[in-house]
Amino acid sequence: MRRYATSKSTTPYILTPSAAKSASNVKFLDASWFMPNSTRHAREEFLSKRIPGAQFLDLDEVASPHELGLKHMMPSNQVFAEACEKFGVEPSSHVVLYDTHGVFSSPRALFMFRSFGHSNSSIIDGGLPRWETEGLPLTSEPAETPKPTEYQVPAVDVKSHTLCDPGRLKFSGDMIAKSYEASELVLDARSKGRFLGTNPEPRPGLSSGHMPNSMSLPFNIFLRKNSYAGGEYTTFLPVPELRKALVEAVGEERTQAILNGSLLVTTSCGSGMTAAVLWLGLKMLGVAEVSLYDESWTGYAMRADSPIQKA
Repeated sequence: MRRYATSKSTTPYILTPSAAKSASNVKFLDASWFMPNSTRHAREEFLSKRIPGAQFLDLDEVASPHELGLKHMMPSNQVFAEACEKFGVEPSSHVVLYDTHGVFSSPRALFMFRSFGHSNSSIIDGGLPRWETEGLPLTSEPAETPKPTEYQVPAVDVKSHTLCDPGRLKFSGDMIAKSYEASELVLDARSKGRFLGTNPEPRPGLSSGHMPNSMSLPFNIFLRKNSYAGGEYTTFLPVPELRKALVEAVGEERTQAILNGSLLVTTSCGSGMTAAVLWLGLKMLGVAEVSLYDESWTGYAMRADSPIQKA
């Protein structure tokens, strides 16, 4: 019989590499993901260099099919459970996620685990580059196939918006309806130019611009660049600087309302990936409930009935 994950945990959202290495009952998952036009290949890089014992989590594979062909959408309960079983993840496992950017796609993987009730999960702040910079062990030996486990998530449906963790998922129907009212703020993680409609979207033929009642908060505003021998990697800003960045983007009054829960927030981006960076930054600030728009701008702008604003 499959066992259930617990939804209650005091596990921190982010860990330093040394804290991740010393944690107990850890399952490392490399959740690296690159934009479709990138020349880098996440799985190939994983095979050439990774944390010992790590498995590769392909966010485009552990996903639900989508009517518009969108990638890395939240998986069904069964797909998520089967992936955990393949990776040897047990309900009690401390899942530690990382990526090769530093902080980029690992928050999306963390959102997935937390949303399915696996709260004993964290990311490595700074990812594989920081791990390497701090002199911690790496391997290029063939990855071992873990012993399969039995895993089951609680009987909730991600489509019902009642996930285990206060990190609800939103869909285009929700967002098109909410674009006509101002009861909830949408924070858009895309670049300012794409938000304003002055720069094009990476997807050919897709309009840039933004949803009504949304505000621009490019995801990299929450991050710090760090130099190392291989180039640069990102880490989260300290919490006081995260708050300052939020104030600069939305103002002090809205920030206070977000922090005290009187203004609900949904994060969005181009395809639902970096929206999770904003989600995690807000969780680090202590915001109890943050929603994430799974399809994000691509799904929104592809629909003819979506109101779009520019400038």
